[in-house]
Amino acid sequence: MRTRIFTALVTAALLTAGAAVAQDARKETLVVANEFGPNMLDIHGVGANRPAYGVAWIAYDRLMSHGKKTLPNGVTTYDYTKLEPELAERWEVAKDGSGVTFYLRKTAKFHDGSPVTANDVKWSFERALAMGGFPQFQMKAGSLEKNEQFEVVNDHTFRVKFLRPDKMTMPNMAVPVASIYNSTLAKKNATADDPWAATWLKNNTAGGGAYKVESFKPGQEIVYTRFDDWKNGPLPKLKRIIQRDVPSAGNRRALLLRGDIDMTYDMPPKDFGELAADTGKLKVASVPIENALFYLGMNVTKPPFDKVKVRQALAYAVPYDKMWDAAMYGRGVKLYGGSNEPKTIAWPQAHGYKNDIARAKQLLAEAGFPNGFETTLSFDLGGATISEPMAILMQESLAQIGIKAQINKVPGANWRAALLKKDMPLMLNRFGGWLNYPEYFFYWCYHGQNAVFNTMSYQDPEMDKFITNARFAESKAIYDDQVKAMIRKANNDVPRVPLFQPTQDVAMQKNISGFTYWFHLQPDYRQLVKN
Repeated sequence: MRTRIFTALVTAALLTAGAAVAQDARKETLVVANEFGPNMLDIHGVGANRPAYGVAWIAYDRLMSHGKKTLPNGVTTYDYTKLEPELAERWEVAKDGSGVTFYLRKTAKFHDGSPVTANDVKWSFERALAMGGFPQFQMKAGSLEKNEQFEVVNDHTFRVKFLRPDKMTMPNMAVPVASIYNSTLAKKNATADDPWAATWLKNNTAGGGAYKVESFKPGQEIVYTRFDDWKNGPLPKLKRIIQRDVPSAGNRRALLLRGDIDMTYDMPPKDFGELAADTGKLKVASVPIENALFYLGMNVTKPPFDKVKVRQALAYAVPYDKMWDAAMYGRGVKLYGGSNEPKTIAWPQAHGYKNDIARAKQLLAEAGFPNGFETTLSFDLGGATISEPMAILMQESLAQIGIKAQINKVPGANWRAALLKKDMPLMLNRFGGWLNYPEYFFYWCYHGQNAVFNTMSYQDPEMDKFITNARFAESKAIYDDQVKAMIRKANNDVPRVPLFQPTQDVAMQKNISGFTYWFHLQPDYRQLVKN
């Protein structure tokens, strides 16, 4: 009898201990469900999508990061006016403005245990330039253009030479593209035809960030585990992150309400609005996305969108209010019904177009298309919760002026590659500039020499001059004048029609704290805590 009692007590104790261990593990594990995840692990890779930025942010480090501030609504956000140490423990800008010297943390290690050196930093910056496309243009956006600018002083000292005075140079080394790769590991997996190990790094990481990628199943999930030897910031509280792809917004909402997941970033504005109104179980953090907008883009190299009056006609044909109600549900900022003559340098700001079918028909007739034409309207299926109702409404409105638009739904994993082809005549898309300056947005989207996010293939020497003058203006008066000139010309030439400035909405369980809004819009799991 005593033996049976003792055995029962031991069994009960073990079960209790096991439950406690399981409970502790659950407290240290975050389960996230998003509409879609990264299509690769390499932010420098051709066609890397937005969730791939999130991989770079936590699996890799940058020389610097940004400080933080609290908004009036209580949400924590990054502070683009402040740079703080990450891989570099400190830095010194030369008194003559010729460059900056970074002093790396001597305790920093990559995930394989090897030390991080200045050679890795140099190789990583050179790789970003060599890979072309988005990473190359991102570096150039901060006047980081030549390998000769990057100098290894010693194992833990790295110098960047400035080509010119550029306020974008320093913050541009704190964006995801400036991630530091383990050059020794990458080179081991390079080939003569692939010297930068692009193929291997699509599905493997060579970083030293706060989290390691434990497993990656494209289209299904990515799992991270904490890198306990991380020395470049406070060690995260969460030991494990499970980020799953759940395309259905309804399923994600149900999982969240049942407590099966801790957080989701991707749901329709309607769902976020309803969840925010019900404060009983969940909480929603909302932040207007800086320097970002939804837009209707027209490829000016594809007739008839090479005619400005055709583009203006479509700007008057957009059913703005219907889109606002059916797709945005009031969560964002309207970018229409203002003036085509900018009064301020704020960006984005409302233009002077509004829904006016009669005016649209008149402009279309003046352009030589009184009976309209046929075209294709494309959108990213990965963002269908917003883009699809907007596309349907746009299709219906275009039909009123004689334009037959066939809707083309591009899978989310293929959207970035489709953009780079520049063969879509008409599209609905969203773009946001990482650094919060109007001229930065325009550099990416309107400059004729920028081949990445100028998805309209728009080229105009006068616009290029305005953008360059604003980037390197010698006085506030010149800067303000050139920014207004940029906005004015964009409104009149209208290669893209701004629709709405979105908000970033994140729904989470009430026991989650530490959410921080970042310009790249990807989860920063390093600050999150489960109470």
